[in-house]
Amino acid sequence: MAIEQMVKNILRQHLQLGDAVDSYQADTPLLGALPELDSMGVVNLITAIEENVGCVIDDDEINADVFTTFGSLVTFVASKS
Repeated sequence: MAIEQMVKNILRQHLQLGDAVDSYQADTPLLGALPELDSMGVVNLITAIEENVGCVIDDDEINADVFTTFGSLVTFVASKS
């Protein structure tokens, strides 16, 4: 499965965004634009990424830049694969 599709599936499942994620492009804003992406949403996404990619994400790797846009999140997940 392509990284982009994996990230869309994670967003769909863990933030309950439904089919809205199908239209996400690299420049689609996430942090600050999605009420579902609060502190618990970020924790849920990190856990889901770790489980799906089979990696460990250290606390110092996480900052707002990772979640700014769909593209920045995809780039981060790709770097962990």
